[in-house]
Amino acid sequence: MFTHHDYFRRELAIAIAPVIEKSFSCAFPFEKVYELFGATPSKEAGDLAFPLFMIAKEAKTNPAQAAKTLHDAIQVLPDFVSSKKVMGPYLNFFFDFNKISNVLIPKILTGDIFKQKLTENTPRTMIEYSQPNTHKEMHVGHMRNLCLGDALIRLHRYCGFDIVASTFPGDVGTHVAKCLWYLKYHFKGEIPDVKRGAWLGSMYSTAHNKLEAERGTPTEADNREKLTMILKQLEQKSGEFYDLWVETRQWSIDLMKEVYDWAGVKFDVWYWESEVDSDSVKLVKEYFNKGLFVEDQGAIGVNLEDHKLGFCLLLKTDGNGLYATKDIELARRKFQDYHIEKNIYVVDKRQEHHFKQVFKVLELMGFENAKKCFHLQYDFVELPDGAMSSRKGNIIPLQSLIDKMVQTIKDQYLARYKNDWSSDEIEKTAQIVAKGAIKYGMTRIDPSKKIVFDMDEWLKLDGESGPYIQYAYARINSMVNKLGTPEEGPLLIETPQEKELVSQLMNYHHVVQQATEHYRPSLLTNYLYDLGRAYNSFYAECPVGSAPPPLKSSRLKLSKATAVTIKHGLSLLGIEAPERM
Repeated sequence: MFTHHDYFRRELAIAIAPVIEKSFSCAFPFEKVYELFGATPSKEAGDLAFPLFMIAKEAKTNPAQAAKTLHDAIQVLPDFVSSKKVMGPYLNFFFDFNKISNVLIPKILTGDIFKQKLTENTPRTMIEYSQPNTHKEMHVGHMRNLCLGDALIRLHRYCGFDIVASTFPGDVGTHVAKCLWYLKYHFKGEIPDVKRGAWLGSMYSTAHNKLEAERGTPTEADNREKLTMILKQLEQKSGEFYDLWVETRQWSIDLMKEVYDWAGVKFDVWYWESEVDSDSVKLVKEYFNKGLFVEDQGAIGVNLEDHKLGFCLLLKTDGNGLYATKDIELARRKFQDYHIEKNIYVVDKRQEHHFKQVFKVLELMGFENAKKCFHLQYDFVELPDGAMSSRKGNIIPLQSLIDKMVQTIKDQYLARYKNDWSSDEIEKTAQIVAKGAIKYGMTRIDPSKKIVFDMDEWLKLDGESGPYIQYAYARINSMVNKLGTPEEGPLLIETPQEKELVSQLMNYHHVVQQATEHYRPSLLTNYLYDLGRAYNSFYAECPVGSAPPPLKSSRLKLSKATAVTIKHGLSLLGIEAPERM
């Protein structure tokens, strides 16, 4: 699927593959050699490591001996390899970074390196992410899903995948009934003219808390009866509560679109729970009549005990479906509507069992694409004092957070430019930095790990943060603009700091591939942080402006290539790079 796009690894693999075959009498094509290359534990150990475990197993020898045999057998290597060394079961290669930089850096500066083909024969893939509920307020916790999904879309598209981006908001269910119940029977104030979506979310929290407080009281039965009546009107698509749902649902949609516009997120298709609701019930009844599903006390489902997945309930006794019911119909629609070959759901880890059940039911239904469905799960976002809950109201509303971050950035970082920059540029830059802080913070941590949101940490210019990377870019960009166009001539790579910077730059596409292939944008965020640190070390030890002309031009090109790579890497995370900060 991924091509062997790294020129240096590919050339080295092509050189040693036939030597391996001749030395060990085993077929070992260059593609396999390419995939086995890995990082060395330190620069003293080399720049690229080749493990001999697999070859030793086939040749029936020990890996250390195989490494020595291969070392002695290799007579010719590409000119960018300066030497080779056996390190236990590894054969490590040392690079000539002067030769590498004069191939690599011009391709970065012209942009040609970002146009090369990274994949072939990729499956048409739908990535479904960001499934907020209407009638609830979008908060900081929603941003992990949004930022993770958006980064995956950008990475896959850059790598050449045919991607369909979809979302599946929840616009029906008990949470909606609770909100409408409170608005109709208990709300006495004025409905605001602006930010109605966020206000509606606060009404839901108030409604939930009131219903909880009235449990066990004489009003509980009446509340339950009214909620049932509201749900029936929504199902039948008629009545005063259906009309109220149509109006208030739009307030939530407007809020979602505001957030998506702010984040620079676009979906190719919007699926809605309300649109698949009735068809999903019909589908379950169809397969019940075929004998696949069973009835138990008026409810319909499927016994998955033989698959260690318990019982999957699909229709309740009142005839209404559940999340599993809708997801089964949704999966069918996705493959039918968009002719996709892979279906990825970006949904938190609490739904692991749910998706295992859904995929197994699809398989039992004879749905041939069941095995092409994949649940990409992630852990939660918490506040320093614990978990968030929309029902309890202990959340950080997203719009409030954005406003606070933007103001903090203006006060702490941009106030000094008040007399030099226009108010529009200050506002625009503050928005860019706020987005960078949120998007970087939400993708920096591996999806399997929990995120603890701390605004002050995420805004630091000297920590592992979005603003740190953005500031690194802005500083380099400012210096490059000040020093002007570098003169013609070769790059001169002399110091350890320069070599490390070239080493980082040549590894860019390998990291992008790994981040895409393993659904881990965190690999790219970590890379950008390391690249920023490597440049800071270079800048501290290797003067640019005061260097002799040939060295000045070389270091200026190296600086510019670093800035270009940082900007491109940030773009794959959906983050802008401000020209100055």
